[in-house]
Amino acid sequence: MSRAPEPWPPVETELPERHPDAPAPGVELTPHYAYCFGCGDKQDDGLHLRTIAAEGHTVLSQFTVTEAHQGSPGLAHGGLLACAFDEALGATVGNLLRRPAVTGKLETNFLRPVPVGSTLFITAWLDGVAGRRVYVSAKGRLDSAEGVVAVRARALFVVVELSHFVKHGRPEDLRAVVADPSLINSPIEVNP
Repeated sequence: MSRAPEPWPPVETELPERHPDAPAPGVELTPHYAYCFGCGDKQDDGLHLRTIAAEGHTVLSQFTVTEAHQGSPGLAHGGLLACAFDEALGATVGNLLRRPAVTGKLETNFLRPVPVGSTLFITAWLDGVAGRRVYVSAKGRLDSAEGVVAVRARALFVVVELSHFVKHGRPEDLRAVVADPSLINSPIEVNP
Protein backbone atom coordinates (compact mmCIF):
# COMPACT_ATOMS: atom_id res chain seq x y z
CA MET A 1 0.00 0.00 0.00
CA SER A 2 1.43 3.34 -1.04
CA ARG A 3 0.92 6.30 1.19
CA ALA A 4 1.18 9.91 0.06
CA PRO A 5 4.08 11.68 1.78
CA GLU A 6 3.21 14.19 4.48
CA PRO A 7 3.51 17.79 3.31
CA TRP A 8 6.83 19.43 4.17
CA PRO A 9 7.08 21.69 6.02
CA PRO A 10 4.02 20.44 7.92
CA VAL A 11 3.03 23.97 8.98
CA GLU A 12 2.90 27.31 7.23
CA THR A 13 6.38 28.84 7.09
CA GLU A 14 8.22 31.79 5.69
CA LEU A 15 11.50 31.56 3.84
CA PRO A 16 13.77 33.92 5.75
CA GLU A 17 16.34 36.20 4.24
CA ARG A 18 19.84 34.79 4.23
CA HIS A 19 21.63 36.48 7.14
CA PRO A 20 23.72 39.45 5.91
CA ASP A 21 26.81 37.94 7.60
CA ALA A 22 26.26 34.45 6.16
CA PRO A 23 29.30 33.13 4.28
CA ALA A 24 29.34 34.05 0.59
CA PRO A 25 28.67 31.34 -1.98
CA GLY A 26 31.83 29.30 -2.58
CA VAL A 27 33.28 29.89 0.89
CA GLU A 28 34.37 26.71 2.69
CA LEU A 29 32.89 26.56 6.17
CA THR A 30 35.17 25.68 9.05
CA PRO A 31 34.21 23.07 11.67
CA HIS A 32 31.98 24.63 14.31
CA TYR A 33 33.66 22.58 17.08
CA ALA A 34 37.01 20.80 16.79
CA TYR A 35 35.67 17.66 18.54
CA CYS A 36 32.37 17.44 16.63
CA PHE A 37 32.00 13.89 15.27
CA GLY A 38 30.44 15.26 12.09
CA CYS A 39 32.80 18.06 11.09
CA GLY A 40 35.57 18.26 13.68
CA ASP A 41 39.23 17.95 12.75
CA LYS A 42 40.19 16.40 16.11
CA GLN A 43 37.98 13.29 15.74
CA ASP A 44 40.18 10.60 14.22
CA ASP A 45 37.28 8.37 13.08
CA GLY A 46 34.79 11.21 12.62
CA LEU A 47 33.09 12.05 9.35
CA HIS A 48 35.29 15.08 8.61
CA LEU A 49 32.34 16.49 6.69
CA ARG A 50 33.37 19.46 4.55
CA THR A 51 30.82 22.11 3.69
CA ILE A 52 30.72 25.01 1.26
CA ALA A 53 28.17 27.83 1.25
CA ALA A 54 26.15 27.83 -1.96
CA GLU A 55 23.68 30.25 -3.54
CA GLY A 56 20.46 31.26 -1.80
CA HIS A 57 19.43 29.03 1.07
CA THR A 58 21.72 26.09 0.24
CA VAL A 59 24.96 24.52 1.42
CA LEU A 60 26.97 21.70 -0.16
CA SER A 61 28.68 19.06 1.98
CA GLN A 62 30.65 15.92 1.33
CA PHE A 63 32.39 13.11 3.15
CA THR A 64 34.07 9.87 2.20
CA VAL A 65 32.94 6.66 3.90
CA THR A 66 35.88 4.91 5.58
CA GLU A 67 36.23 1.43 7.07
CA ALA A 68 35.54 2.95 10.50
CA HIS A 69 32.08 3.97 9.24
CA GLN A 70 30.83 0.45 8.39
CA GLY A 71 27.59 -1.00 9.64
CA SER A 72 27.74 -4.20 7.64
CA PRO A 73 30.72 -5.46 5.66
CA GLY A 74 31.67 -2.82 3.11
CA LEU A 75 28.66 -0.55 3.66
CA ALA A 76 28.12 2.66 5.65
CA HIS A 77 26.17 2.35 8.89
CA GLY A 78 22.69 3.87 8.53
CA GLY A 79 22.97 5.79 11.80
CA LEU A 80 26.26 7.23 10.65
CA LEU A 81 24.61 8.43 7.43
CA ALA A 82 21.86 10.03 9.55
CA CYS A 83 24.64 11.77 11.51
CA ALA A 84 26.11 13.14 8.27
CA PHE A 85 22.74 14.57 7.26
CA ASP A 86 22.17 16.01 10.74
CA GLU A 87 25.52 17.77 10.42
CA ALA A 88 24.83 19.10 6.90
CA LEU A 89 21.32 20.27 7.83
CA GLY A 90 22.60 21.90 11.01
CA ALA A 91 25.36 23.67 9.07
CA THR A 92 22.66 25.07 6.80
CA VAL A 93 20.71 26.52 9.72
CA GLY A 94 23.73 27.78 11.67
CA ASN A 95 25.59 29.35 8.77
CA LEU A 96 22.74 30.81 6.72
CA LEU A 97 20.54 32.04 9.58
CA ARG A 98 23.33 32.50 12.14
CA ARG A 99 21.06 31.41 14.99
CA PRO A 100 21.81 28.70 17.58
CA ALA A 101 19.54 25.71 16.97
CA VAL A 102 19.31 22.05 17.91
CA THR A 103 17.83 19.06 16.11
CA GLY A 104 14.22 18.45 17.10
CA LYS A 105 13.37 15.79 14.51
CA LEU A 106 15.36 14.08 11.78
CA GLU A 107 13.94 11.80 9.08
CA THR A 108 16.14 9.84 6.69
CA ASN A 109 15.13 7.81 3.68
CA PHE A 110 17.77 5.33 2.55
CA LEU A 111 17.32 4.71 -1.17
CA ARG A 112 20.58 2.91 -2.05
CA PRO A 113 23.50 1.37 -0.18
CA VAL A 114 26.48 3.65 0.43
CA PRO A 115 29.69 1.57 0.07
CA VAL A 116 32.94 2.06 1.95
CA GLY A 117 35.25 4.20 -0.18
CA SER A 118 32.42 6.15 -1.80
CA THR A 119 31.95 9.87 -1.31
CA LEU A 120 28.52 11.22 -0.46
CA PHE A 121 27.72 14.67 -1.89
CA ILE A 122 24.98 16.31 0.20
CA THR A 123 22.93 19.30 -0.92
CA ALA A 124 20.99 20.85 1.99
CA TRP A 125 18.58 23.76 1.90
CA LEU A 126 16.27 25.80 4.13
CA ASP A 127 12.58 25.10 3.55
CA GLY A 128 11.13 27.68 5.92
CA VAL A 129 10.80 29.07 9.42
CA ALA A 130 7.80 29.18 11.74
CA GLY A 131 8.63 30.96 14.99
CA ARG A 132 11.51 29.03 16.61
CA ARG A 133 11.06 26.07 14.24
CA VAL A 134 13.37 25.83 11.23
CA TYR A 135 12.63 23.25 8.51
CA VAL A 136 15.42 21.96 6.28
CA SER A 137 15.85 19.22 3.67
CA ALA A 138 18.74 17.47 1.92
CA LYS A 139 19.67 14.82 -0.59
CA GLY A 140 22.89 12.86 -0.86
CA ARG A 141 24.34 11.65 -4.14
CA LEU A 142 26.94 8.95 -4.63
CA ASP A 143 30.41 9.84 -5.89
CA SER A 144 29.56 13.15 -7.58
CA ALA A 145 27.22 16.11 -7.31
CA GLU A 146 25.33 14.60 -10.27
CA GLY A 147 25.43 10.98 -9.02
CA VAL A 148 22.50 8.80 -8.09
CA VAL A 149 20.53 9.91 -5.00
CA ALA A 150 21.27 7.43 -2.20
CA VAL A 151 19.76 9.22 0.82
CA ARG A 152 17.17 11.93 1.40
CA ALA A 153 16.57 13.66 4.72
CA ARG A 154 14.55 16.40 6.29
CA ALA A 155 14.67 17.87 9.75
CA LEU A 156 13.12 20.24 12.20
CA PHE A 157 15.60 22.39 14.12
CA VAL A 158 14.57 24.46 17.12
CA VAL A 159 16.22 27.83 17.78
CA VAL A 160 17.60 27.98 21.33
CA GLU A 161 19.46 30.47 23.48
CA LEU A 162 23.24 30.06 23.73
CA SER A 163 22.74 29.27 27.41
CA HIS A 164 21.26 25.91 26.30
CA PHE A 165 24.75 24.66 25.45
CA VAL A 166 26.26 25.90 28.71
CA LYS A 167 23.45 24.41 30.79
CA HIS A 168 23.58 20.98 29.12
CA GLY A 169 27.26 20.66 28.11
CA ARG A 170 29.76 18.61 30.11
CA PRO A 171 31.69 20.92 32.46
CA GLU A 172 35.12 19.57 31.44
CA ASP A 173 34.39 20.24 27.77
CA LEU A 174 33.16 23.74 28.52
CA ARG A 175 36.30 24.41 30.57
CA ALA A 176 38.41 23.16 27.64
CA VAL A 177 36.72 25.65 25.33
CA VAL A 178 37.29 28.49 27.81
CA ALA A 179 40.98 27.48 28.01
CA ASP A 180 41.28 27.18 24.22
CA PRO A 181 38.64 29.25 22.39
CA SER A 182 40.04 28.07 19.03
CA LEU A 183 38.12 24.79 19.61
CA ILE A 184 34.95 26.67 18.69
CA ASN A 185 34.34 28.40 15.39
CA SER A 186 30.69 29.24 15.70
CA PRO A 187 28.84 31.19 13.02
CA ILE A 188 26.26 32.20 15.63
CA GLU A 189 25.82 35.80 16.71
CA VAL A 190 26.42 36.09 20.44
CA ASN A 191 24.43 39.34 20.71
CA PRO A 192 21.85 39.30 17.91
